[in-house]
Amino acid sequence: MKPGWSVDIWLRMRRHFLLKLIGTTACNWLFFIGYFHVLRFPAFPVTPMPLTALDHAIPFEPLGLFPYLTLWLYLGFVPGLQRTFLELVVYAGWLGGMCLTGLVFFYFWPTAVPPLTPDVSDFVGFAMLQGVDSAGNACPSLHVAVAIFTVIRMEALLREVGTPMGWRVLNLVWFLLIVWSTMAIKQHVALDVLAGAVLGMGFAWMSLRWRLGTTASLVTGRLNHPPVD
Repeated sequence: MKPGWSVDIWLRMRRHFLLKLIGTTACNWLFFIGYFHVLRFPAFPVTPMPLTALDHAIPFEPLGLFPYLTLWLYLGFVPGLQRTFLELVVYAGWLGGMCLTGLVFFYFWPTAVPPLTPDVSDFVGFAMLQGVDSAGNACPSLHVAVAIFTVIRMEALLREVGTPMGWRVLNLVWFLLIVWSTMAIKQHVALDVLAGAVLGMGFAWMSLRWRLGTTASLVTGRLNHPPVD
């Protein structure tokens, strides 16, 4: 008898827990090393991103900082729920490949968000944000790319495990709040978000299309049904 979804989730969380925790932290540090290097030494002059009507329609909302920062918690859930070491490595490979693609864009086509915010010195956390995540490296938004990659992979995982619909709705709402926050705190503009969404969806689709289970099934099928001459 197949265990319930809560048991399955618990078993997934326990498996390689320390490795997942340390590995996720290390990957984040490696990413930021590359991110700041590209930010400081782009190949070409920085291009300001153009604004759209949507950028003007979404007002500055300092409370958006909170969902914005939760991305660093959100992105850890899917790798934390991988069943095997090999699945974890493959997942990290796809996510890392997506981030590397974004860094290549940032290096050869450096962009920045034009100054849109009022004085934020009175808002808690914004000084730290501006020191860590400046308005450069704008398009594509890797914040959005990572969020949409995560929401798609999380949805696939939750469906596979058989969780109740409420958890899947929560996954979607969390993702939408993160995307909204990127524009609400004026870290990104609409075109950044669109480009990040395309990047994230592309890599998410490829990671689901060519993951271990699919590849194993294709190989098994070919072995069981060899081509006819």
